[in-house]
Amino acid sequence: MKPIRLSERSIPLLFLTVTVIAYGLLLPLTGFYWDDLPFAWIAEFLGPYEFIPAFAQVRPFLGPIFFVTTSLIPPVPLYWQIFALIIRFLAGLSAWFALNQIWPRHKRQTLIASLLFLVFPGYSQHWVAFTHINQEWIPFIFYLLSFGFSARALRNSYVVARRSGATTKQSPNDPEIASGGGSTQSVSPLSPRNDMIFALLLLIAGVFPTEYFVSIEPMRFLFIWVIVSEQVNGFGQRFVESWKRWTPYLLIWLANGAWLAYFYTVGGYASYDVEVVREPLTFIRILSTIGEAIWKAGVYIWAQVLVLASKTPTAPTTLATLGLIVVAFILLAFYLRKLNLTETETRTFAIFAIVIGLAGILLGRIPSFAAGLPLTLQSSYDRFMVSMMLGSSLFATGLIELSFRSIRIKTYAFAFLIALGIGQQFFNANIFRRDWAKQQEIYWQLAWRSPAMKPNTALLTDQLPIDYETDLSFTAPLNWMYAPSYERSNLPYALFYTEKRLGRASLPSLAPDTDISLAIRRVSFQGSTSQVLVIHMPRNGCLRVLDPARGDEATYGRQSRFLVEAIPLSDLSNIIVASDQTAQLPFLSEPDHTWCYYFAKAELARQQGDWNQAIDLVDQARALGYEPEDPFEWLTYIEAQALTGNIEAAEKLSDRAFEQDNGIRKGLCEVWKRVQAVGPAGSGAEARLDRILSDFQCAR
Repeated sequence: MKPIRLSERSIPLLFLTVTVIAYGLLLPLTGFYWDDLPFAWIAEFLGPYEFIPAFAQVRPFLGPIFFVTTSLIPPVPLYWQIFALIIRFLAGLSAWFALNQIWPRHKRQTLIASLLFLVFPGYSQHWVAFTHINQEWIPFIFYLLSFGFSARALRNSYVVARRSGATTKQSPNDPEIASGGGSTQSVSPLSPRNDMIFALLLLIAGVFPTEYFVSIEPMRFLFIWVIVSEQVNGFGQRFVESWKRWTPYLLIWLANGAWLAYFYTVGGYASYDVEVVREPLTFIRILSTIGEAIWKAGVYIWAQVLVLASKTPTAPTTLATLGLIVVAFILLAFYLRKLNLTETETRTFAIFAIVIGLAGILLGRIPSFAAGLPLTLQSSYDRFMVSMMLGSSLFATGLIELSFRSIRIKTYAFAFLIALGIGQQFFNANIFRRDWAKQQEIYWQLAWRSPAMKPNTALLTDQLPIDYETDLSFTAPLNWMYAPSYERSNLPYALFYTEKRLGRASLPSLAPDTDISLAIRRVSFQGSTSQVLVIHMPRNGCLRVLDPARGDEATYGRQSRFLVEAIPLSDLSNIIVASDQTAQLPFLSEPDHTWCYYFAKAELARQQGDWNQAIDLVDQARALGYEPEDPFEWLTYIEAQALTGNIEAAEKLSDRAFEQDNGIRKGLCEVWKRVQAVGPAGSGAEARLDRILSDFQCAR
């Protein structure tokens, strides 16, 4: 039986398969995150052109990218996640194209480096699709293609020069020999000049829109050196030739540097400040930064998923991740062993890959380091790894090539690294799946509790129990939900994190009648602390609107002071209870009604003074098998039972809630004090209430 051999033509399908497995398995369960939400709101309500002036003072060349993509793709999470999959696939192919032009005789190694680039595990922000497609990935694809076209221009220039001279015969070491079998790589139908023009234009499109890639241009010089070293002998001659070939790109790079310097110092540029110049650059600090970058981006991230999995080894997500790693390893090892690519000498490649990889890691760290931003993994800060990805992938490829002689061992090592990258991205996808699920809980519970709100209402909370979204992130969907017919004007609603904003210009203080404001690019919310709702959502529990009239300042007194001190401002009259329709986001389907739905509606009934309705709603939930995780959510039901004469049931439930969490004592006291003040009818009720208050030490 003839052995199975796979040709080079199967490689694009490999990239597509790896992309889908790494990033697409949970795609329907992911959504919008972080800055995606404000950007999506802008696209929906202000239109794609708004991105041009919106970025004029921040990243003026980025606006056109947003304009084009948002003109083509509606602000629907699923569409953007599919687009992110396509973009990541194209980025992988672009890296493969570029590296193949630089090392045409090392096809196996360039394939491996490109696959490692595709699944690079140090970058977890793939699912923040709307933001990062536009801000990083589209410019990065341009930059990668620029690397490729500049390499092709240089190689073709040598081929053209040799053919025009017609004085020597090609040798197996000539750069246009693309395979070890001695076949000549055909010269591109484009002239070297056209390739170079493409490379220059793509460089402009890659470096001017964003600062993420402002420092990686010296990698091109090193790539040029690789090609020149095949043609020119002697360090000095190679340096001069490489510098000459790099000069056109260097001039564009310097022009971008001059542009940035102008806007940072004289113009209106308003992006990250250059923080590094404010602190002394000591030798120890530089050495520490270099060591951290090499360790995290070059070494640790490749095994990071195993470290994360070891923290929760029996969790379903962990088991699924480990299973996927095993399956991916088996399939990749099989594919790579059957792939028919000619092997060539690898030591020279490995040394170049390690050196250029290390340089790429350090160069890629410069922008975030200059801005004083940390290199924190598994957080929004690891987006800065995007400029270190290519260097890290080359470094890992070169290190393994240099470490092992056996092709079989190298194949297994590479398959394992790629499989770990796939597993890490699946692990990340689950994090974003849970984040999106939590976001939807917040949106729907707020809509159930507050069907509509008076315009110009601000929501205050200390912090919501979610990792990737800020108060600014939530302000966009808040307006989308409650102002679906918005036309350009001041924003009618905003959410403020008091923990983050208090004492700053947006929220100077919590004193009544204090002006507060929050901006989404060119539109802003202008409100007052006298028109506020204070919300609280525990990590395990339902969202609730706090009410000073029922003693919530005491009930939640053990919470953060940033929440407690805001409670007196909360005015439930800002909720429009008799609304024709419930607020909602158009791209979200209403979930099944579980405990938090019935709790929100019971709270709304309590606000209207309909205690019987509140009891009916909770009874319905209990009949369906739902009960609260947070015992504080029993308080409304306890009060409703007591005020409708069922003091015995209310007392039993109070005892049960107290057993679950004795921190509820003050909340129970507030409930029973209100019950006592109303004075429910019934024989011996007054004495019984006194005893209950005494049992919970409510006099203290």
